[in-house]
Amino acid sequence: MRPILATALLVLAAPVLAQGALPGAPQASRIAAGTYPVDPAHTQVTWQVNHMGFSMLQGQFGASAGQITIDPAKPNATKVEVTFQTDQLTTTAPRFTDHLKSKDFFDVANHPTARFVSTAVRATGDKATITGNLTIKGITKPVTLQATFVGAGANPMNKKLNFGFRATGTINRSDFGLGMATPVVSDKVDLTINAAFAAA
Repeated sequence: MRPILATALLVLAAPVLAQGALPGAPQASRIAAGTYPVDPAHTQVTWQVNHMGFSMLQGQFGASAGQITIDPAKPNATKVEVTFQTDQLTTTAPRFTDHLKSKDFFDVANHPTARFVSTAVRATGDKATITGNLTIKGITKPVTLQATFVGAGANPMNKKLNFGFRATGTINRSDFGLGMATPVVSDKVDLTINAAFAAA
């Protein structure tokens, strides 16, 4: 980032920072009903598996596309879909990352993305149970996510509405053909999804 641009952004954000408050707050009334695109720069999936009973391993990939249709007055009518870039999967060990991208696991050469599409939302306050279909390696299975509304507000950098959710859930590797059947890592995979959306 150029020094002049960085300085300008800091100046714009200074009033918010000076007050010690973040621009976003968990107030659904800040969201106008409509359809909003996913914010790829601030959306990611973190997965975790048990490695042989010795330790926990994590990895992550981001989103490339998606949208949410939402009306705070009708939260159960919310619809969301997000496409994730499995071919951009990252871990802290390059060799492990390469193995996960191989045909043994995600086979990213043939299946570079995964996709979630909601089928139902049941909201209570700032929380919701979201059911939907998850597609990995061309295999689609139903999943259930427990979501929490994080917050909404005007982004001080561009004055546009931003909002997001955090969701958790679990899947089984075997349901999607992810990896060997031997107990090298657990079949159960814990998912944490941070999904951000922004007005165009």
